[in-house]
Formats: sequence, structure tokens, C-alpha cells
Amino acid sequence: MSHDSYMKSKNKRKIVFAKRGAKDLEEATAWLASQNIEEIECMVPDLAGVARGKIMPSKKFLNTPYMNLPLAVFYQTITGDYPDLEGVVGTVQSDTDIFLKPDFRTLAAVPWAHDPTAQVIHDAFHPDGRPVEESPRQVLRRVLGFYEAKGWKPVIAPELEFYLVEKNTDPDYPLKPPIGRSGRPETGRQGYSISAVNEFDALFEDMYEYSESQGLEIDTLIHESGVAQMEINLLHGDPLELADQVLMFKRTIKETSLEHDIYATFMAKPMANEPGSAMHIHQSIVDAETGQNLFSNPETGEPTPAFFHFIAGQQKYMPAITSLLAPYVNSYRRLAKGSGAPVNTQWGYDNRTAGLRVPPSNPANRRLENRIPSSDANPYLAIAAVLASGYLGMIEKLTPADPVDKDASTLPQGDLPYSLVQAIIKLERAQPIIDIMGPQFVTAYSRVKLHEYETFMQTISPWEREFLLLNV
Repeated sequence: MSHDSYMKSKNKRKIVFAKRGAKDLEEATAWLASQNIEEIECMVPDLAGVARGKIMPSKKFLNTPYMNLPLAVFYQTITGDYPDLEGVVGTVQSDTDIFLKPDFRTLAAVPWAHDPTAQVIHDAFHPDGRPVEESPRQVLRRVLGFYEAKGWKPVIAPELEFYLVEKNTDPDYPLKPPIGRSGRPETGRQGYSISAVNEFDALFEDMYEYSESQGLEIDTLIHESGVAQMEINLLHGDPLELADQVLMFKRTIKETSLEHDIYATFMAKPMANEPGSAMHIHQSIVDAETGQNLFSNPETGEPTPAFFHFIAGQQKYMPAITSLLAPYVNSYRRLAKGSGAPVNTQWGYDNRTAGLRVPPSNPANRRLENRIPSSDANPYLAIAAVLASGYLGMIEKLTPADPVDKDASTLPQGDLPYSLVQAIIKLERAQPIIDIMGPQFVTAYSRVKLHEYETFMQTISPWEREFLLLNV
């Protein structure tokens, strides 16, 4: 960050916005008027967690708060292509309109916009009123419906790791750490260093301001173990609400970083010799009426059978949901032996080398942390997948393996997939997961991911040119 950029940020006028969310169109209209909002970003998260949609004048939005997009928006790959849809929805049907309905609870400012602008996340429906199964928001709603039918309510808290990197306009060149306020880049790992975070003090001040103006509840910010790698923790709460916050936070830190002439990336393994970035998901289940944590006996405080069933479900179904937690070819560079990531389905008490960790807590806060998801995962799908696995464990009354108290990274990887293709095959063969997450969604997701893999295979890497060109 240049000195001029730093001083410009420090001298920037503080912006105050109303709190996020409205209960209905009437309240939203008053909110927009109070903020003098001129434009609305109407968005829906696609399979990659990318915000798709339209930008429209606020008057037009208030007159017709519904908008149309083609169904194919949920079949678009990360490269902007589309897989073969034969046998899934067909070319004609994929191009037909779906209807997007705003969830006014997500209404918030867009604080980095030049003109007064708001954003609102939408849900997708077919013309006959049926929810669109391929929509990630609907997938999470579907999974939460199974819990609701039992009188249970999941509570989650995500932890997001990301890197700040120097602008990289030529993808043939590797990424570099950015210049901080000292005028120098980081040269060594500064895990948990406050001074290393303060190198980007102006950026993070803007990030906090922008987050607060959108109602994003950031708990902590720390420097992680990688060079210019950071982690933010969001406060625990409702799964759908937190997935929305992750979507909004990713947009926020990317936009804030661009204002400071650097990039923020949630790529799982952006630099070869640095640790990957994760999205750890803490989970507990409470009684919907009483709020009692179902993982703890209310009288003794000891863990309940449901707690161990929940763990066992995630152990059993982790291989089947891995493609939802690690959705790209690059994700498996993080999930590799010796990478520092937990490449296993083991569980343990406060053991960060295990894929499943039980953090220290009192009985009211007993929870399970799933450490497998990458930061590149779609938050709606990753949260839905781990909750689906835990639910199946509770329903099937599964028994977990014994907890491990040693370095789990030395243990065999077992059934955990080594690649995206292997992970997709396991997903397609896991009927209980298909049933709970929706067959139409699983088919769509598999087609998109396999097409992305095929696109990746068309690129010849430097490694191949270095070691195969003249040696084979």
C-alpha cells in the first residue's frame, strides 16, 4: 500500500448506515428512503458462491421487487462455461426464466459503492412456485428443514482464512505478499503477530467500517501462519444467516483490498510454499423450544449420545461430502499430506491435526469443529453438507471411532478423496446424502464440477514442461 493510499484511507469520512435487514417490502421502502438509496444490487449466490443478478434503480425495484434470470445461472462453471445438460434439465429448460424473490432480512448497504447503493439476497423459484433445487440457499434450507421437523436447531460459527497478495495481472506469474505500511513485504511467517496485522491497519479499519455498516458480526481478526494470511471469525448463529454473512464478507474484503491496490483471495492454496486457507465450521444443535444444547446432559453436563452420533455421522459421510467442502482442483493442493491441513476423518479433543476437533468449552457451548472445508467452498453448501452428515449420524445412531490424542496427520488418509474427480464419484454414490441434499442439486453440482475439471486438464503446467518435455 502506498503512503498516499494509506493517508487517503486514514482521512476518509466515516460513513454511518442503518442496521441490516427489513421484515417486509413496506419496511424496506422506508429503509431505502432513509438512506437515499439510488440503486439496488439484486443478487443470488450460484454454485460457486458468486453473487449473480442484476443492478436496478431503487424505484424500479420497489415497483417490481421480483426479477427473472435463466435457470442456467445455477449451471455456470467458475470459468463461465456450461456443462452438457442432456439428461439433467435440457438446453431449452436451462434457458427458461426462474423468479427471484428478495429476502428483505438481507437488505444492507453497499458501503464501497460511489453512489448510495443497497444489496439484497434473493431466493429462486420456478414459475409454479416450487423452490429451485439447484440454488445453494435452497439446499441449505432443505437440510435445515430436516432439523426443524425434529424440533432441533443448528447453531454454527465459521472461521475464514484468506491471503492478502500483491496485484497479479498475469496469471503465469506466482503470487507475492503485498507491501505494508512499512514499505516492505512480509518475508517470514508471522502467525498471531499483531504488528503484522497492523501493517495493513488502514485496510482493516475500512474493512471493519464496511462490515459494521452491513451488520456483519466479526468476532476476531488474527494473522494466520502464512505470509500475509489472515483469519476472521464470525459470531455464532443461525446457519442461513451466517452463510449470508460469509457471502457478504467475501465481497467486502475483496472490495476493500482493491481500494488499497491489493488483492484478497480465498483460493485454497494460492502459494506453493505457504499453508492453505480453510473455512472451519463450528457446529452445535439446540432444542428449538428451550435452546438447550443437545450435545450436553442438562443435569450432569456430560456429553450426550447425540453428540457422539453427530461426530460419527461426519466421520462416515465426510468422504461423500468432500467435493462440497473442497470444490476445486486447487482445493486438493491444500488437502495433501504434509500441507498442514487435517487430511483425515479422525476426531479428538482439542486436537487440530484431526479433521474433526472438539474445542474446550463448558457444557452449554459444547460443539464440533469441522476443519476440512477450504475457504474457497460455497458457504451455503459447505454448511449444508456438514449438517447433513451430522443429522444422518443422529438419525442412524452411529458410533464414532475412538478419539485420537496424537498427531493424526501420521495416520492413513483412509477413504478421504485425493482429488476432485474421486470426491465427485463418492458424492454420486452416497444415496443418504443425495436424499437429504436433493437429487437435482447433486446431479447439477456433479456436472458442473466435472466440467471444471475437464477445463483444468486442458492446461499444461510448468511442472509438465520441466520434467516431461525432454525426459520421457
